[in-house]
Amino acid sequence: MKYIGAHVSISGGVETAPGRAQEIGAKALGIFTKNQRRWNASALTEDSISNFKKNLETSGIDPSLVVVHDSYLINIGNPDRGKRKQSLNALIDEAQRVEQLGLTLLNFHPGSGLKEQTEEETIALVGEGINTVLSETKSAVLLIEATAGQGAHVGYRFEHLSKLIENTEQKNRIGVCVDTCHIFAAGYDIRTAKTYAETIDGFDTIVGLEYLKAIHINDSKVEFSSRRDRHEKIGLGYLGLDAFNLLLNDNRLDGLPFILETPDSAAWADEIKTLYSLMTK
Repeated sequence: MKYIGAHVSISGGVETAPGRAQEIGAKALGIFTKNQRRWNASALTEDSISNFKKNLETSGIDPSLVVVHDSYLINIGNPDRGKRKQSLNALIDEAQRVEQLGLTLLNFHPGSGLKEQTEEETIALVGEGINTVLSETKSAVLLIEATAGQGAHVGYRFEHLSKLIENTEQKNRIGVCVDTCHIFAAGYDIRTAKTYAETIDGFDTIVGLEYLKAIHINDSKVEFSSRRDRHEKIGLGYLGLDAFNLLLNDNRLDGLPFILETPDSAAWADEIKTLYSLMTK
């Protein structure tokens, strides 16, 4: 069973998100817990937390199928010590908010060295940051998002993800979120049965499918191996429906949340129906 949903708005409070997911027929949910483009945020109130949990139960979406995305400002690979500390504190706060809401999965972009250090140095800083965040929190699981490799961002090679997991002290609290658009842009093809098998088998060999905890399911506006992150509606980009057919009929991925981040929220209900229609297993 695949659980398909979308990253919905929290306008009006985080407690409004489950209802929005329910309206589009979602069986999984992606959210922010605060404004993703600001450092500071008001603490979650007891009423907001209680209503979120109640509304999530009403929606029928299990808490294990909710993927929280961190702020876009966070960069725990930043070579500037002060700015990196700010990012670490923000990621700790994000993880604590996840725990307050009774959730588990916190997706984050591993970060960028801003072209001021090597990828190896950035990966080392990110690894240190992961251990710091986990030591300061109790139960949140950090999901390293596979990136497109745009700019100086790390995480666009499976080997980067493997190294970060290897260096994580609490391995029961680390995982990976694969974004179909990102890995395609990074040079991993999933459009044919042959290339799909090579990519997923490669991930299993290098990272381990046991660490794959969520999938962002997006088509791509840009061509293969472009190293550019540009999401497109399902079936209208360079990935095409064949890629999603292969993905959704891979029983190794059963039980995972599949979260749409495609550019037209008005199309999400139809996209969810389309994706479910592809499933034959």
